Amino acid sequence: MNIDFNQNHFQLFGLPACYRLDLSSLEQAYRQIQAQVHPDKFAHLGDVDKRMSLQWATQANEAYQTLRRPLSRARYLLQLNGIDTAEETNTAMPADFLMEQMEWREAIGDARAAQDLDELEALARRLKHEVTVLQQQVASLLDEQQAYSSAAEIVRKLRFLEKLDHELGDAIEAAQ
Repeated sequence: MNIDFNQNHFQLFGLPACYRLDLSSLEQAYRQIQAQVHPDKFAHLGDVDKRMSLQWATQANEAYQTLRRPLSRARYLLQLNGIDTAEETNTAMPADFLMEQMEWREAIGDARAAQDLDELEALARRLKHEVTVLQQQVASLLDEQQAYSSAAEIVRKLRFLEKLDHELGDAIEAAQ
């Protein structure tokens, strides 16, 4: 088990460092690594080998979870390029985007209060479309333009929409 803990997540899986990632290749690479380093394979060995196996499996799991989700993959790519999205501290957003957020929340609240499952599902489809459009923008900004600051702003927007999606999911669940 020769492991380089200094590899980034893309290197770990032998994949190009890009946003538009072939998820089936990621899955295949992850399964290959897990087959090699799963702690059960090292149960009969000494504590050092067991610990190394566990560390390697943990790193592979973390890398896989990061790369398989578009928002976390974008954050990670930005981090690799020295950009902190500062999502916790930089909540400044364009006024029109913030107005849209208020309108979304109001629409969700109204549909939830009315227990209107059809409207909630329609809102979910619209939100999914909005997220897809922003993800396409992030892909272009990261993979083609290397416009990392602009990509970071869109990642912050996607974070807002992710929270909105959770709120919408809760409303749909409550209406069912």
